[in-house]
Amino acid sequence: MIEWFENVQVAVAIIVGLGCIVLGLAGRTPNDYTLGATLLVGILLIAQLVVSLVAPATGNLPTGSGLEFWVYLVSAVLIPPAAIVWALIDRNRWSTVILGVACLAVAVMLVRMGQIWFVQVA
Repeated sequence: MIEWFENVQVAVAIIVGLGCIVLGLAGRTPNDYTLGATLLVGILLIAQLVVSLVAPATGNLPTGSGLEFWVYLVSAVLIPPAAIVWALIDRNRWSTVILGVACLAVAVMLVRMGQIWFVQVA
């Protein structure tokens, strides 16, 4: 895991999450912007998956439980596509809110993954 990349992902997920929640509460249905922004969060997670596969080979090992880290990462990767599918099936204002909540959940999971990778005492 790369610390600056994690910080960028968390910032993007929070911005997208809050934006989707505000738009959903304002009565907007899912559109290209909200779905595309959530897709961006998912793409960044895929990039994190690749980085996390390569990092141990270069000597960047997690300080905490590798299993716990991977459970968080795989779960986080599944959240944006699930939210997007939900928003495409049930197109109402609450689907936009769910996109936002999904992105905020990803942000929390990324913070925890960073704690597992960088902060744990070995």
